[in-house]
Amino acid sequence: MVNIREMTDADIETVAGIRVAGWRHAYAGLVPQHHLDAMDAQANAAHHRARLASGTDPAVNAVAEAADGVVGWVCYGPCRDADQPPATGELYAVYVRPELIRTGVGRALWSAALEGARERGWERMALWVLKGNARARLFYERAGCAPDGAERLDDVDGTAVPEVRYVLEPDRRP
Repeated sequence: MVNIREMTDADIETVAGIRVAGWRHAYAGLVPQHHLDAMDAQANAAHHRARLASGTDPAVNAVAEAADGVVGWVCYGPCRDADQPPATGELYAVYVRPELIRTGVGRALWSAALEGARERGWERMALWVLKGNARARLFYERAGCAPDGAERLDDVDGTAVPEVRYVLEPDRRP
């Protein structure tokens, strides 16, 4: 059982560790290994703290907290894709401690993001997922999302990594 709450400054280091561990677990074989090896939780925390301190970041950050502390993180906000309708939100990230994948923590974070998006008037949700990330794609498909045909290449240390956009339409929302 987890409690979803707004992320605080005190959570940033833990969230950065979860994000780095999540990348290393989910993206091994999909992005250059040297990029994964070079990821640094302290640098990620400093970047995240600076972004939040700027006061201009429209993202909403929430964490999943269990008895042993923060175990997951979700970040969402307005959709950044110009071709999407105005009432579209975007899931920017969701990460769970790797050993807790398939325990319901990710689903709880996704549900919280959907509720938060609904409160902000975003009935439609979009997200980008690595094309080769079969586990994540299945997660989103089970949650009612479907690819909308948009694809892009993300540059990760000089390597083109294909991504697919998924959308959750209002009539498919839980």
